[in-house]
Amino acid sequence: MSSALFWHRRDLRIKDNAGLYKALKNNEAVIPVFIFDKHILNNLPEDDQRVLFIYGEIQKLKEAYNALGSDLIVLYGDPKSDIPSLAQKFAVQKIYINRDYEPAALARDQVIYETLQDQNIELIGAKDQVIFEKNEITKDDGLPYTIYTPYARKWKAHLTPYHLKAYPTEKYITHLKPLHKQTLVSLKQMGFNDYNTQDFPSQSTQKSVIEKYHLQRDIPAINGTSRLSLHLRFGTISIRSLAQDALQLNEKYLNELIWRDFYQTILFHFPQTIDRSFKPAYDRIEWENNESEFKAWCDGQTGYPLVDAGMRELNATGFMHNRVRMVVASFLTKHLLIDWRWGERYFAEKLLDFELASNVGGWQWAAGCGCDAAPYFRVFNPEAQQKKFDPQLSYIKKWVPEFGTAAYPAPIVDHKFARERVLERFKKALQP
Repeated sequence: MSSALFWHRRDLRIKDNAGLYKALKNNEAVIPVFIFDKHILNNLPEDDQRVLFIYGEIQKLKEAYNALGSDLIVLYGDPKSDIPSLAQKFAVQKIYINRDYEPAALARDQVIYETLQDQNIELIGAKDQVIFEKNEITKDDGLPYTIYTPYARKWKAHLTPYHLKAYPTEKYITHLKPLHKQTLVSLKQMGFNDYNTQDFPSQSTQKSVIEKYHLQRDIPAINGTSRLSLHLRFGTISIRSLAQDALQLNEKYLNELIWRDFYQTILFHFPQTIDRSFKPAYDRIEWENNESEFKAWCDGQTGYPLVDAGMRELNATGFMHNRVRMVVASFLTKHLLIDWRWGERYFAEKLLDFELASNVGGWQWAAGCGCDAAPYFRVFNPEAQQKKFDPQLSYIKKWVPEFGTAAYPAPIVDHKFARERVLERFKKALQP
Protein backbone atom coordinates (compact mmCIF):
# COMPACT_ATOMS: atom_id res chain seq x y z
CA MET A 1 0.00 0.00 0.00
CA SER A 2 1.46 3.39 -1.03
CA SER A 3 1.52 5.82 1.87
CA ALA A 4 2.45 9.47 2.19
CA LEU A 5 2.58 12.39 4.58
CA PHE A 6 0.86 15.65 3.80
CA TRP A 7 2.52 18.52 5.67
CA HIS A 8 0.14 21.43 6.32
CA ARG A 9 1.90 24.79 6.48
CA ARG A 10 0.14 27.85 5.05
CA ASP A 11 -2.93 25.85 4.03
CA LEU A 12 -5.01 25.16 7.13
CA ARG A 13 -7.97 23.57 5.38
CA ILE A 14 -9.02 20.30 3.72
CA LYS A 15 -11.29 21.71 1.01
CA ASP A 16 -9.68 22.80 -2.27
CA ASN A 17 -6.15 22.12 -1.06
CA ALA A 18 -3.82 21.46 -4.01
CA GLY A 19 -1.08 19.52 -2.20
CA LEU A 20 -3.52 17.48 -0.13
CA TYR A 21 -5.46 16.62 -3.28
CA LYS A 22 -2.25 15.43 -4.96
CA ALA A 23 -1.38 13.28 -1.96
CA LEU A 24 -4.84 11.72 -1.67
CA LYS A 25 -5.20 11.06 -5.38
CA ASN A 26 -1.85 9.30 -5.73
CA ASN A 27 -1.66 7.34 -2.47
CA GLU A 28 -3.80 4.88 -0.57
CA ALA A 29 -2.93 6.06 2.95
CA VAL A 30 -2.26 9.75 3.62
CA ILE A 31 -1.23 11.05 7.05
CA PRO A 32 -1.79 14.78 7.67
CA VAL A 33 0.83 16.61 9.74
CA PHE A 34 1.35 20.09 11.18
CA ILE A 35 4.41 21.33 13.05
CA PHE A 36 4.56 24.33 15.35
CA ASP A 37 8.06 25.44 14.42
CA LYS A 38 10.12 26.31 17.51
CA HIS A 39 12.50 28.45 15.45
CA ILE A 40 9.61 30.74 14.52
CA LEU A 41 7.61 30.62 17.75
CA ASN A 42 10.58 31.21 20.06
CA ASN A 43 10.98 34.71 18.60
CA LEU A 44 7.37 35.72 19.28
CA PRO A 45 5.87 37.29 22.45
CA GLU A 46 3.74 35.07 24.65
CA ASP A 47 0.58 36.99 23.77
CA ASP A 48 1.07 36.87 19.97
CA GLN A 49 -2.48 36.65 18.65
CA ARG A 50 -1.44 35.04 15.37
CA VAL A 51 -0.33 31.96 17.29
CA LEU A 52 -3.74 31.90 18.97
CA PHE A 53 -5.43 32.17 15.58
CA ILE A 54 -3.36 29.34 14.11
CA TYR A 55 -3.96 27.21 17.19
CA GLY A 56 -7.73 27.64 16.87
CA GLU A 57 -7.59 26.70 13.20
CA ILE A 58 -5.48 23.62 14.01
CA GLN A 59 -8.13 22.56 16.54
CA LYS A 60 -10.81 22.88 13.83
CA LEU A 61 -8.65 20.99 11.34
CA LYS A 62 -8.05 18.16 13.81
CA GLU A 63 -11.79 17.92 14.43
CA ALA A 64 -12.45 17.78 10.70
CA TYR A 65 -9.94 14.95 10.26
CA ASN A 66 -11.37 13.15 13.32
CA ALA A 67 -14.83 13.27 11.73
CA LEU A 68 -13.31 11.50 8.71
CA GLY A 69 -11.83 8.73 10.86
CA SER A 70 -8.30 10.11 10.79
CA ASP A 71 -6.36 12.75 12.71
CA LEU A 72 -3.93 15.61 12.24
CA ILE A 73 -0.59 14.79 13.82
CA VAL A 74 0.62 17.98 15.52
CA LEU A 75 4.17 18.43 16.80
CA TYR A 76 6.00 21.27 18.49
CA GLY A 77 9.56 21.09 17.26
CA ASP A 78 11.86 21.50 14.27
CA PRO A 79 10.51 20.49 10.82
CA LYS A 80 14.05 19.87 9.54
CA SER A 81 14.35 16.89 11.87
CA ASP A 82 10.69 16.10 12.58
CA ILE A 83 9.59 15.59 8.96
CA PRO A 84 12.32 13.03 8.14
CA SER A 85 11.64 11.36 11.50
CA LEU A 86 7.90 11.07 10.78
CA ALA A 87 8.70 9.72 7.33
CA GLN A 88 10.73 6.94 8.94
CA LYS A 89 8.15 6.27 11.64
CA PHE A 90 5.29 5.78 9.16
CA ALA A 91 7.49 4.22 6.44
CA VAL A 92 6.17 6.59 3.77
CA GLN A 93 7.57 6.89 0.27
CA LYS A 94 6.44 10.46 -0.39
CA ILE A 95 5.85 13.73 1.41
CA TYR A 96 3.60 16.38 -0.12
CA ILE A 97 3.63 20.13 0.57
CA ASN A 98 2.23 23.33 -0.86
CA ARG A 99 5.08 25.57 -1.92
CA ASP A 100 6.18 28.61 0.09
CA TYR A 101 8.24 31.34 -1.60
CA GLU A 102 9.82 33.12 1.37
CA PRO A 103 13.64 32.83 1.58
CA ALA A 104 13.67 31.19 5.02
CA ALA A 105 11.00 28.68 3.99
CA LEU A 106 12.86 27.83 0.78
CA ALA A 107 16.09 27.28 2.72
CA ARG A 108 14.28 25.05 5.25
CA ASP A 109 12.60 23.03 2.50
CA GLN A 110 15.91 22.57 0.70
CA VAL A 111 17.48 21.06 3.84
CA ILE A 112 14.49 18.73 4.26
CA TYR A 113 14.57 17.80 0.56
CA GLU A 114 18.24 16.80 0.78
CA THR A 115 17.69 14.79 3.98
CA LEU A 116 14.76 12.95 2.43
CA GLN A 117 16.76 12.23 -0.72
CA ASP A 118 19.24 10.32 1.43
CA GLN A 119 16.29 8.27 2.70
CA ASN A 120 14.99 7.70 -0.86
CA ILE A 121 11.82 9.64 -0.03
CA GLU A 122 10.30 12.15 -2.44
CA LEU A 123 9.32 15.69 -1.44
CA ILE A 124 6.57 16.77 -3.83
CA GLY A 125 5.36 20.36 -4.02
CA ALA A 126 2.15 21.93 -5.30
CA LYS A 127 1.01 25.48 -6.05
CA ASP A 128 -1.76 26.51 -3.70
CA GLN A 129 -1.45 29.99 -2.16
CA VAL A 130 -1.23 31.93 -5.44
CA ILE A 131 -2.85 31.72 -8.87
CA PHE A 132 0.44 32.09 -10.74
CA GLU A 133 3.91 31.44 -9.30
CA LYS A 134 7.61 31.69 -10.08
CA ASN A 135 8.08 31.93 -13.88
CA GLU A 136 4.48 31.42 -14.96
CA ILE A 137 3.99 35.11 -15.74
CA THR A 138 7.10 36.63 -17.32
CA LYS A 139 8.03 39.15 -19.97
CA ASP A 140 8.44 37.90 -23.54
CA ASP A 141 12.19 37.47 -22.93
CA GLY A 142 11.50 35.20 -19.95
CA LEU A 143 12.61 37.72 -17.33
CA PRO A 144 10.33 38.52 -14.38
CA TYR A 145 8.13 41.58 -14.48
CA THR A 146 9.14 44.33 -12.08
CA ILE A 147 6.25 46.68 -12.96
CA TYR A 148 2.76 45.77 -11.83
CA THR A 149 0.63 47.04 -14.74
CA PRO A 150 2.13 44.89 -17.53
CA TYR A 151 2.32 41.96 -15.08
CA ALA A 152 -1.39 42.31 -14.31
CA ARG A 153 -2.23 42.58 -18.00
CA LYS A 154 -0.46 39.31 -18.81
CA TRP A 155 -1.83 37.68 -15.62
CA LYS A 156 -5.36 38.35 -16.86
CA ALA A 157 -4.52 37.25 -20.40
CA HIS A 158 -3.20 33.91 -19.12
CA LEU A 159 -6.07 33.25 -16.75
CA THR A 160 -8.39 30.39 -17.71
CA PRO A 161 -11.23 28.66 -15.82
CA TYR A 162 -8.75 25.85 -15.07
CA HIS A 163 -6.64 28.16 -12.88
CA LEU A 164 -9.63 28.87 -10.63
CA LYS A 165 -10.99 25.34 -10.52
CA ALA A 166 -11.22 23.85 -7.04
CA TYR A 167 -9.23 20.72 -6.19
CA PRO A 168 -11.85 18.08 -5.25
CA THR A 169 -10.12 16.62 -2.19
CA GLU A 170 -13.43 15.06 -1.12
CA LYS A 171 -13.24 12.73 -4.14
CA TYR A 172 -10.34 10.80 -2.57
CA ILE A 173 -10.96 11.55 1.11
CA THR A 174 -11.23 7.82 1.89
CA HIS A 175 -7.48 7.64 1.20
CA LEU A 176 -6.80 9.27 4.55
CA LYS A 177 -5.05 6.83 6.88
CA PRO A 178 -7.30 5.80 9.82
CA LEU A 179 -5.72 7.20 12.97
CA HIS A 180 -6.68 7.32 16.64
CA LYS A 181 -7.21 10.81 18.02
CA GLN A 182 -4.09 12.22 19.67
CA THR A 183 -3.85 14.89 22.36
CA LEU A 184 -3.02 18.35 21.01
CA VAL A 185 -0.03 20.16 22.52
CA SER A 186 -1.30 23.12 24.54
CA LEU A 187 -0.48 26.78 24.01
CA LYS A 188 0.93 26.88 27.54
CA GLN A 189 3.32 24.02 26.73
CA MET A 190 4.60 26.11 23.84
CA GLY A 191 5.01 29.19 26.03
CA PHE A 192 1.95 31.17 24.92
CA ASN A 193 -1.06 32.65 26.67
CA ASP A 194 -4.40 31.14 25.78
CA TYR A 195 -6.57 34.24 26.07
CA ASN A 196 -7.84 36.26 23.19
CA THR A 197 -7.15 40.01 23.15
CA GLN A 198 -8.23 40.64 19.54
CA ASP A 199 -11.21 39.73 17.40
CA PHE A 200 -10.39 37.69 14.34
CA PRO A 201 -12.22 38.59 11.12
CA SER A 202 -14.80 36.21 9.70
CA GLN A 203 -13.72 33.60 7.19
CA SER A 204 -16.49 34.68 4.86
CA THR A 205 -17.43 38.11 3.59
CA GLN A 206 -20.62 39.52 2.19
CA LYS A 207 -20.51 39.62 -1.59
CA SER A 208 -21.93 43.13 -1.41
CA VAL A 209 -18.62 44.27 0.16
CA ILE A 210 -16.71 42.97 -2.86
CA GLU A 211 -19.28 44.44 -5.26
CA LYS A 212 -18.85 47.91 -3.71
CA TYR A 213 -15.12 47.53 -3.08
CA HIS A 214 -14.05 50.11 -5.68
CA LEU A 215 -16.37 52.68 -4.07
CA GLN A 216 -15.59 52.04 -0.41
CA ARG A 217 -12.05 50.65 -0.24
CA ASP A 218 -10.40 53.98 0.66
CA ILE A 219 -12.75 55.01 3.46
CA PRO A 220 -11.31 53.75 6.77
CA ALA A 221 -14.39 54.57 8.85
CA ILE A 222 -16.60 51.98 7.14
CA ASN A 223 -16.41 48.24 6.62
CA GLY A 224 -15.53 48.56 2.94
CA THR A 225 -12.91 45.82 2.62
CA SER A 226 -13.24 42.04 2.87
CA ARG A 227 -10.82 41.59 5.82
CA LEU A 228 -9.86 38.20 4.36
CA SER A 229 -6.10 38.80 4.25
CA LEU A 230 -5.55 36.92 7.53
CA HIS A 231 -7.34 33.88 6.11
CA LEU A 232 -5.39 34.07 2.86
CA ARG A 233 -2.15 34.33 4.84
CA PHE A 234 -2.75 31.07 6.68
CA GLY A 235 -4.72 29.35 3.96
CA THR A 236 -7.97 28.87 5.83
CA ILE A 237 -9.66 29.90 2.57
CA SER A 238 -8.71 29.15 -1.02
CA ILE A 239 -7.24 31.88 -3.22
CA ARG A 240 -8.96 30.20 -6.19
CA SER A 241 -12.39 30.56 -4.64
CA LEU A 242 -11.79 34.21 -3.75
CA ALA A 243 -10.37 35.04 -7.19
CA GLN A 244 -13.41 33.44 -8.78
CA ASP A 245 -15.69 35.73 -6.75
CA ALA A 246 -13.54 38.74 -7.62
CA LEU A 247 -13.62 37.90 -11.33
CA GLN A 248 -17.40 37.87 -11.26
CA LEU A 249 -18.01 40.77 -8.88
CA ASN A 250 -15.32 43.45 -8.98
CA GLU A 251 -12.22 43.95 -11.12
CA LYS A 252 -10.67 46.36 -8.62
CA TYR A 253 -10.79 43.64 -5.99
CA LEU A 254 -9.28 41.17 -8.46
CA ASN A 255 -6.47 43.66 -9.08
CA GLU A 256 -5.62 43.58 -5.37
CA LEU A 257 -5.34 39.79 -5.50
CA ILE A 258 -3.04 40.18 -8.51
CA TRP A 259 -0.86 42.57 -6.47
CA ARG A 260 -0.52 39.74 -3.97
CA ASP A 261 0.69 37.33 -6.67
CA PHE A 262 3.00 40.05 -8.02
CA TYR A 263 4.70 40.63 -4.67
CA GLN A 264 5.12 36.86 -4.14
CA THR A 265 6.79 36.66 -7.55
CA ILE A 266 9.07 39.60 -6.76
CA LEU A 267 10.11 38.01 -3.46
CA PHE A 268 10.84 34.71 -5.20
CA HIS A 269 13.03 36.31 -7.87
CA PHE A 270 14.59 39.01 -5.68
CA PRO A 271 14.88 37.52 -2.15
CA GLN A 272 17.45 40.16 -1.17
CA THR A 273 14.64 42.70 -1.03
CA ILE A 274 13.53 41.49 2.40
CA ASP A 275 16.21 43.77 3.86
CA ARG A 276 17.69 45.67 0.89
CA SER A 277 16.07 48.19 -1.40
CA PHE A 278 15.01 46.87 -4.80
CA LYS A 279 16.61 50.04 -6.21
CA PRO A 280 20.11 49.85 -4.66
CA ALA A 281 20.68 53.61 -4.81
CA TYR A 282 18.07 54.03 -2.09
CA ASP A 283 20.34 52.22 0.35
CA ARG A 284 22.59 55.29 0.19
CA ILE A 285 19.93 57.48 1.80
CA GLU A 286 21.04 59.13 5.02
CA TRP A 287 18.15 58.41 7.38
CA GLU A 288 17.48 60.41 10.53
CA ASN A 289 16.35 57.31 12.48
CA ASN A 290 15.37 59.35 15.52
CA GLU A 291 14.33 56.80 18.14
CA SER A 292 12.02 59.11 20.10
CA GLU A 293 10.21 60.09 16.91
CA PHE A 294 9.93 56.42 15.95
CA LYS A 295 8.38 55.70 19.35
CA ALA A 296 5.90 58.54 18.87
CA TRP A 297 4.95 57.03 15.50
CA CYS A 298 4.59 53.55 17.02
CA ASP A 299 2.41 54.88 19.85
CA GLY A 300 0.19 57.06 17.65
CA GLN A 301 1.44 60.33 19.18
CA THR A 302 2.74 62.23 16.13
CA GLY A 303 0.18 65.05 16.20
CA TYR A 304 -1.12 63.99 12.79
CA PRO A 305 -4.53 62.47 13.58
CA LEU A 306 -4.87 60.15 10.57
CA VAL A 307 -1.41 58.71 11.20
CA ASP A 308 -2.11 58.34 14.92
CA ALA A 309 -5.51 56.74 14.35
CA GLY A 310 -3.93 54.16 12.07
CA MET A 311 -1.17 53.27 14.50
CA ARG A 312 -3.57 53.01 17.43
CA GLU A 313 -5.89 50.79 15.39
CA LEU A 314 -2.92 48.57 14.56
CA ASN A 315 -1.75 48.35 18.16
CA ALA A 316 -5.23 47.59 19.46
CA THR A 317 -6.53 45.22 16.80
CA GLY A 318 -3.65 43.87 14.70
CA PHE A 319 -5.33 45.44 11.66
CA MET A 320 -4.88 48.68 9.76
CA HIS A 321 -6.93 49.91 6.83
CA ASN A 322 -4.94 49.76 3.57
CA ARG A 323 -5.32 53.46 2.70
CA VAL A 324 -4.08 54.35 6.17
CA ARG A 325 -1.17 51.89 5.83
CA MET A 326 0.07 53.93 2.88
CA VAL A 327 -0.27 57.20 4.81
CA VAL A 328 1.55 56.00 7.95
CA ALA A 329 4.31 54.36 5.89
CA SER A 330 4.83 57.50 3.84
CA PHE A 331 4.86 59.58 7.01
CA LEU A 332 7.54 57.44 8.67
CA THR A 333 9.84 57.32 5.66
CA LYS A 334 9.24 60.78 4.20
CA HIS A 335 8.21 63.06 7.09
CA LEU A 336 10.40 61.50 9.78
CA LEU A 337 13.10 60.15 7.46
CA ILE A 338 13.16 56.84 9.28
CA ASP A 339 14.40 53.76 7.42
CA TRP A 340 11.54 51.78 5.85
CA ARG A 341 12.98 48.62 7.43
CA TRP A 342 12.09 49.93 10.90
CA GLY A 343 8.46 50.33 9.88
CA GLU A 344 8.36 47.03 8.01
CA ARG A 345 9.58 45.18 11.10
CA TYR A 346 7.10 46.94 13.36
CA PHE A 347 4.25 45.95 11.04
CA ALA A 348 5.65 42.40 10.98
CA GLU A 349 5.31 42.25 14.76
CA LYS A 350 1.83 43.75 14.93
CA LEU A 351 -0.19 42.80 11.84
CA LEU A 352 -2.40 39.73 12.17
CA ASP A 353 -2.27 39.37 8.39
CA PHE A 354 1.51 39.89 8.17
CA GLU A 355 2.69 38.57 4.85
CA LEU A 356 6.41 39.05 4.17
CA ALA A 357 6.12 39.59 0.41
CA SER A 358 3.27 42.12 0.61
CA ASN A 359 4.68 43.87 3.68
CA VAL A 360 8.12 44.38 2.16
CA GLY A 361 6.56 45.32 -1.17
CA GLY A 362 4.21 47.83 0.42
CA TRP A 363 6.89 49.48 2.53
CA GLN A 364 9.30 49.77 -0.38
CA TRP A 365 6.48 51.21 -2.48
CA ALA A 366 5.82 53.87 0.17
CA ALA A 367 9.52 54.73 0.54
CA GLY A 368 9.99 54.92 -3.22
CA CYS A 369 12.72 52.26 -3.26
CA GLY A 370 10.66 49.28 -4.49
CA CYS A 371 10.30 47.60 -7.85
CA ASP A 372 7.13 49.48 -8.78
CA ALA A 373 7.10 52.28 -6.29
CA ALA A 374 5.59 55.68 -5.81
CA PRO A 375 8.31 58.16 -6.93
CA TYR A 376 10.37 59.55 -4.08
CA PHE A 377 8.99 63.03 -4.64
CA ARG A 378 5.45 61.81 -3.94
CA VAL A 379 4.94 62.75 -0.30
CA PHE A 380 1.50 62.10 1.14
CA ASN A 381 0.08 65.08 2.99
CA PRO A 382 -1.67 63.47 6.00
CA GLU A 383 -4.02 66.43 6.42
CA ALA A 384 -5.09 66.30 2.77
CA GLN A 385 -5.55 62.53 3.02
CA GLN A 386 -7.71 62.98 6.11
CA LYS A 387 -9.91 65.61 4.44
CA LYS A 388 -10.37 63.36 1.42
CA PHE A 389 -10.95 59.99 3.10
CA ASP A 390 -12.21 60.87 6.61
CA PRO A 391 -13.89 64.26 6.16
CA GLN A 392 -16.33 63.73 9.04
CA LEU A 393 -13.48 62.62 11.34
CA SER A 394 -15.39 59.41 12.08
CA TYR A 395 -12.28 57.21 11.94
CA ILE A 396 -10.15 59.72 13.82
CA LYS A 397 -12.71 60.23 16.60
CA LYS A 398 -12.88 56.48 17.12
CA TRP A 399 -9.14 56.03 17.64
CA VAL A 400 -8.00 59.49 18.76
CA PRO A 401 -10.77 60.65 21.11
CA GLU A 402 -8.60 63.45 22.56
CA PHE A 403 -8.12 65.07 19.13
CA GLY A 404 -9.05 68.74 19.30
CA THR A 405 -8.25 69.03 23.02
CA ALA A 406 -5.17 70.19 24.90
CA ALA A 407 -4.32 66.55 25.58
CA TYR A 408 -3.49 65.92 21.93
CA PRO A 409 0.15 66.60 20.98
CA ALA A 410 1.25 69.23 18.48
CA PRO A 411 2.59 67.91 15.16
CA ILE A 412 5.95 66.23 15.63
CA VAL A 413 7.26 67.79 12.43
CA ASP A 414 6.09 70.52 10.07
CA HIS A 415 4.78 69.15 6.78
CA LYS A 416 6.41 71.82 4.57
CA PHE A 417 9.77 71.44 6.30
CA ALA A 418 9.57 67.63 6.15
CA ARG A 419 8.71 67.62 2.46
CA GLU A 420 11.60 69.92 1.54
CA ARG A 421 14.01 67.90 3.71
CA VAL A 422 13.12 64.53 2.24
CA LEU A 423 13.28 65.81 -1.35
CA GLU A 424 16.72 67.23 -0.74
CA ARG A 425 17.95 64.13 1.13
CA PHE A 426 16.64 61.66 -1.46
CA LYS A 427 17.89 63.73 -4.39
CA LYS A 428 21.37 63.83 -2.90
CA ALA A 429 21.47 60.06 -2.36
CA LEU A 430 20.13 59.26 -5.83
CA GLN A 431 22.58 61.41 -7.76
CA PRO A 432 24.64 59.26 -10.13
